[in-house]
Amino acid sequence: MDEDTKILFGVVGGILVVASVIGAVMKLRVKTEAGRATVANLNARTRSWWVMAGIFCATMVLGHLFTTVLFGLLSFFAVREFITLNRTERADHEVLFWAFFVFTPLHYVLVGIQWYGMFSVFIPVYAFVFIPFRRVLTGETKGFLESTAKIQWALMVCVYAVSHMPMLLTLPLRDFEGQNAKLLFFFVMTVQMSDVLQYVWGKTCGKRPVAPRVSPHKTWEGTVGGIGTTVVLSTCLWWATPFNPWQAALMALLICLAGFFGGLVLSAIKRDLGAKDWGNSIAGHGGFMDRIDSLCFAAPLFFHVTGFYFGTGIDPRPPGWVLEWLGR
Repeated sequence: MDEDTKILFGVVGGILVVASVIGAVMKLRVKTEAGRATVANLNARTRSWWVMAGIFCATMVLGHLFTTVLFGLLSFFAVREFITLNRTERADHEVLFWAFFVFTPLHYVLVGIQWYGMFSVFIPVYAFVFIPFRRVLTGETKGFLESTAKIQWALMVCVYAVSHMPMLLTLPLRDFEGQNAKLLFFFVMTVQMSDVLQYVWGKTCGKRPVAPRVSPHKTWEGTVGGIGTTVVLSTCLWWATPFNPWQAALMALLICLAGFFGGLVLSAIKRDLGAKDWGNSIAGHGGFMDRIDSLCFAAPLFFHVTGFYFGTGIDPRPPGWVLEWLGR
């Protein structure tokens, strides 16, 4: 663990300590019922963030394989939440078996062996085509388009998009070899700071909702204040990335905007399904999907923009041992 990584761990720990102290003080001082509810929500979020920060720090210490397995499990539970919230028919069950137990683990195997060429097309091409093929073999035509689209969306959002985060650890970058864990840290830190600060700004001075029918608690004041503050704070972490300060600011802005619209899109899906949260797996945060909704849309954009402008070129061919096994 280099000095930069130790500093990053210290920054996260310091923020969480300050948040915990502030939450404890506010809990003693707040008097109104509405205030108590807000403080209780903030404290629940802080406790959950202690757990999630510990898990994330472990991924940085234990390396690519552990990170891949962790995100693979995260994707599995996210797909489960996505499918559970959607109504499925008996004819969908055989297709869902392939989604859960074939495509999701195989996709993360591709992440683990760092076969970028197959990773980039396995779900968008092969799974996309296979799902309606397998569904039509059931002979059931009722709800055919709806059911296949739901499963395709579940794989694209919960598996393909999320898997770009562990794939960041293998992205070849100029003058940044062996330091990609810090880039993943920068990305996750930016997304989550944006979510938290938009919530704080919205609670303190939010008045005009951005999309009241989709997410009534998201306000223009909260969005602009949260994203602006996050860009400033993330720019201060430029030294832990392959970016210079202004590049770090632009990348942080890209992450925040993609995360914001990703959250809105998945909120629209929840509203369409008549649900407030995706689940209740994480105290104070709802389900897994409620925590990764912003990450889902921001991760592919950040991965490919970073690779295009700062990468040294990704080899789409399979690893050498695979080529040897294939006899080529």
